[in-house]
Amino acid sequence: MDLSTIYTQLIMEHNKSAHNRRELESPDLRQRGHNPSCGDDITLDIKLEGGIIRDASFHGHGCAISQASTSIMIDLIKEKTVGDALNLVNTFIGMIKKEISDEEILEKLEDAIAFQNISNMPARVKCAVLAWHTLREAIA
Repeated sequence: MDLSTIYTQLIMEHNKSAHNRRELESPDLRQRGHNPSCGDDITLDIKLEGGIIRDASFHGHGCAISQASTSIMIDLIKEKTVGDALNLVNTFIGMIKKEISDEEILEKLEDAIAFQNISNMPARVKCAVLAWHTLREAIA
């Protein structure tokens, strides 16, 4: 099985999965992200404890890429410091913009590396980065 098939399966699994799709009760941070050009609309909920993201979730709707990217991002940021989460945002966006291609740096993105070639589909880039920009706004 080639890597692109594995990545496609990963994206579809996260799109269908509900494990991060819920509203948190009394979140410390809540941020809406909306892409008016395609209709993707998410709200991130984040629980913080001592500068660490203890829990995160999202609700909303959108295409498979936006929903999967959001779910994968949430899995990645849980139990990370706010600073580490911002670093991951910058790494992800740098990967999408093809500014970061060093595999050693990209390894820390774990499953989010599945979106590495999304820049080859310009219409889908905004879908993939919506959650990441929303997270940046929430914790800025």
